[in-house]
Amino acid sequence: MASEQLKTVLKMLRANPPIQGDLISMRAGMERGGEATPLPKDVKFEAVSAGGVPGELAIAPGARDDRAIVYVHGGGYCLGSIATHSALCGRLSRLTGTRVLNVGYRLAPEHPHPAAVEDAVAAVRWIYAQGFAPSRVALAGDSAGGGLTIATLLALRDAGDPLPAAGVCISPWTDLSASGESVKTKAALDPVVTEGSLRQLAAAYLGGKPAQTPLASPLFADLRGLPPLLVQVGSAEVLLDDATRFASRARDAGVDVALEVWEDMIHVWHAFAGLLPEGERACERIAAG
Repeated sequence: MASEQLKTVLKMLRANPPIQGDLISMRAGMERGGEATPLPKDVKFEAVSAGGVPGELAIAPGARDDRAIVYVHGGGYCLGSIATHSALCGRLSRLTGTRVLNVGYRLAPEHPHPAAVEDAVAAVRWIYAQGFAPSRVALAGDSAGGGLTIATLLALRDAGDPLPAAGVCISPWTDLSASGESVKTKAALDPVVTEGSLRQLAAAYLGGKPAQTPLASPLFADLRGLPPLLVQVGSAEVLLDDATRFASRARDAGVDVALEVWEDMIHVWHAFAGLLPEGERACERIAAG
């Protein structure tokens, strides 16, 4: 049974669906959501150019200077920004005691695939160039950023770069063909993502490329050689099968995967940590890993 806190979040989302309408409306809605999320007052936010890519370092008091998380935001590769995810990155910096680089990668349709992958790779290389050893770096992201986390690891692997020590995929979008059964079976439960929005955003990002292109839909990629991964997904998500099928295929490829399915949780519930205790606990689980 849903808690009172979850009911409040669901009511809020259903009254103002964040991903609905044309691209301009969706972008504006996501930015408004980011503006409404208070930033942690004790965290320093510093604008940087990460290999030519806009970025923002979140540095909580006491954050270590020898470890970093590179974070790629969600938004279907077409929405979202540094600003929409500053609060979440600040929370992660505080919980992990680590500097978090929030990456403002280029968005589609103005910059279709593989622009986002190129920018994320550049940001990881920039972190390495700042003196952070790959063994002290993690890569993380939510939704499209969860898929981008995997794609970036694959691109680094294929280029012969050293890989970060770990990856974290929050409600990851791994299949732009929308072939998972949960796209339909969870439709009535998910107040954020719809099959229509998935197909709309996928088309914009793919720019005419096949939906099963491996670095756009890493569910279909050769996953061998990836570092340990933490995958978190809610049981009330349209993208549930994107997470569970990916975790299964990654394990089959020899990857160490910890899959967590959080009962009754919705898409990227971490973003509601201030209202939802499960959101805070999920962030704490990331920090513990």
